[in-house]
Amino acid sequence: MKTQPASWPQIYLCVGLTSLATLLFELSLTRIFSVVFYYHFAFLAISIALFGLGVGGVLSYVVAGWRGPLHSKLGSLSLANAGLIVVALAAILMQGNEVGPWDYALIYFTTSLPFVASGIILSLAVSETIQRVNRVYFFDLAGAACGCMLLWPLLNVLDGQSVVVAAGAIFAAAAAIWFTLASSLRGRVISVAVALFLVAFLTYNKHQGLIGIRHAKNKTLDSETFVKWNSFSRIAIEHDKNDNSNSIRIDGDAQTGIADFDFDHLTDEQRGWLLLDGPALAYAIRPGAKALIIGPGGGWDVSRALVTGSHDITGVEINPIIARTIMQERFPNLSGGLYLRPDIHIEVEDGRSFVRRSQDRYQVIQATLVDTWASTAAGAFALTENNLYTSDAMRDYLSHLTDDGMVSFTRWGFDPPRESLRLVSLAMRAFEQLSESGPASHIIVGRKGSVKGWGAQDTVLISRRPFSKDDVDRALTRLRESKMEAVYYPGSSQQNPFRELLLSPDPESYERTYRFDISPVTDNRPFFFYTVQPRDLLAFMSAASSKSAADYNAVNKAVPLVFGLMGISIVATMLILILPPLVLGTRLPRRPGVRIFLLYFLFIGAGYILVEMALIQKFVLFLGQPVYALTVVIFTMLASSGVGSAFSSRVVGAQEGRLIKVLGCVALLAALLALVATQTMTSLLWLPIQLKIALTVAMIAPLGFVMGMPFPAALRRLEEWHTASVRWAWSLNAASSVLGSVGALMCGIYLGLAQTLIIGGLFYLAAMGVIASVGWSETPEPEPGPGRVMLAS
Repeated sequence: MKTQPASWPQIYLCVGLTSLATLLFELSLTRIFSVVFYYHFAFLAISIALFGLGVGGVLSYVVAGWRGPLHSKLGSLSLANAGLIVVALAAILMQGNEVGPWDYALIYFTTSLPFVASGIILSLAVSETIQRVNRVYFFDLAGAACGCMLLWPLLNVLDGQSVVVAAGAIFAAAAAIWFTLASSLRGRVISVAVALFLVAFLTYNKHQGLIGIRHAKNKTLDSETFVKWNSFSRIAIEHDKNDNSNSIRIDGDAQTGIADFDFDHLTDEQRGWLLLDGPALAYAIRPGAKALIIGPGGGWDVSRALVTGSHDITGVEINPIIARTIMQERFPNLSGGLYLRPDIHIEVEDGRSFVRRSQDRYQVIQATLVDTWASTAAGAFALTENNLYTSDAMRDYLSHLTDDGMVSFTRWGFDPPRESLRLVSLAMRAFEQLSESGPASHIIVGRKGSVKGWGAQDTVLISRRPFSKDDVDRALTRLRESKMEAVYYPGSSQQNPFRELLLSPDPESYERTYRFDISPVTDNRPFFFYTVQPRDLLAFMSAASSKSAADYNAVNKAVPLVFGLMGISIVATMLILILPPLVLGTRLPRRPGVRIFLLYFLFIGAGYILVEMALIQKFVLFLGQPVYALTVVIFTMLASSGVGSAFSSRVVGAQEGRLIKVLGCVALLAALLALVATQTMTSLLWLPIQLKIALTVAMIAPLGFVMGMPFPAALRRLEEWHTASVRWAWSLNAASSVLGSVGALMCGIYLGLAQTLIIGGLFYLAAMGVIASVGWSETPEPEPGPGRVMLAS
């Protein structure tokens, strides 16, 4: 069957729509998983997607042998995928509070099916249009880039489940075009009808709430009075009928109460709530302080500062739904108009980024239980990285304090301590970098509640200059009034890990021998919550499932899942290496060089995802919000790689030397970015967001451009050697992305983001070695492959 020249634009459009819908479904799925389950499952959704695409590539061998026109088969698959997406969504939303292993198995199976279908469609489309693979691959990447860009506005306007339905509508639209190419009027009519129905349904659902998330994280969401999504969270207002209070719930889990006080008529009980709580300790030492509050949420820390007489308070909240929609625009009455007061200034930005560019100095910089529990679409790759809690961040905070200023962190208390003790470790490293000696005189630690379970909260005060005797006396007085434990203060004789670390003659040795990893983390390795010592990793993995939250926090309990996923990814990649020979039988390529050449696609697939994920993490701090990093980095990578793909035939062609240079250029540019990106971002953090986005694109686009060339260039060469292996190569590329996504996480935790970027470049050098070993320049007789349907170029 020959394809008419007029049909190529429609083929390109179908490929682009398929990639767009697939990425849109994948990213919206990470958001839904983060709400309904936990952030670790959001990460798992990425691997399910990549594995499904790889399996689809393998199954494309079977579909290629089916009877009927190619375009008709692609149309049927696209139409079926519109239904599979709806089935996957129903499997997630139908779950109740108790979700068991079989329920998870059902969810994983159903959510993988749309990716398998997409893998079949894309694999067939690429293999059957090999003469124009550079252009087809361009539209594949361009469609994915558009899907990434669409996620942000769609989630802001709709909600997670409606975006999934929208992805189904896009698949139905692609089906209509495929059926048009197949001259199937019936198929086209059905596809258009399905697309229109899904669009009408999501419009109706937005206003009527017919489908929605009713259960999340083992509880029923029956007290929500307001729900709104954005690209990195689901925010709800919950009303407690017992005490008539309201709180803000983030992704069905993290919670911040809405403070509602009349500061002109506070009762003694209300004043006690504000003054005698752990996070208020800093204001007992510096009443009326000029304060910067990171993550103010519903306004409790702001209220604590106000009640002590502060009249210059800046709150930096990363979530616009909380800061603007709830607290300032739609529900200011719930907080008595707290964020509308003239002495309170609310900024919507990442707290660390705001501190970096701020020219002001503060007496108190405060962050109370500010976590990264909710997965961003980028955080789906990232466990619990947090740029707020690094030694570099601590240095920034201390540099923005007045001489009598202090940093106040409140974290969960454990026995033995880990989060609060690591804060002390960060402070010690920051003081060392600022040439400030005697950190023991700069620290006060108070504890409220019991360490049995999750009840305790440790408040750590870190002063720019040594605390005076009067400061210590005021702190101890407030601790007694609050019935809090004075864990550590200058001059304390109480033996505990805080005193031992601060007074240790060799802090690094103490950190190495401590039960948990409390060593200072940096911006290059910002995994503050990950506290498993490398030496204890195997023992932890075997024991974590039987330990309570008092022994192992929830973040560390995700580690066995990640390592398990690494094992599953390796097995999945091996299966995709094995299955095509089983499918092809005696039609395997006879030339040994062709089989070795398939490793090339595994290397560049893993290398691409390693580089992409490391760049997302590195640019979060520079761009100020995770959603900016996700959108700008992924869009730039996909778009520039698409352009590189379009130019691959001109730049590389069939010349081995040129391809080797391109692969070497990828490794070189990745290493340069790893070495210079951090320093450049640090010095230019003060730029407005528009210029920072432009600079990010300028830094990443050259790397993305050259990374777009190796895949289509090698694919065309493989087609000359063994046509049937083209779909195999596509499957390997997708499967290795699964392995690379997990590998990037492990490299980031144990080595660092810059090192992950360099390792991604090294995979391209490994691909270069494959090229050098297979005799690329030889021109063998092509081996016929099964089920080949040539499309004219």
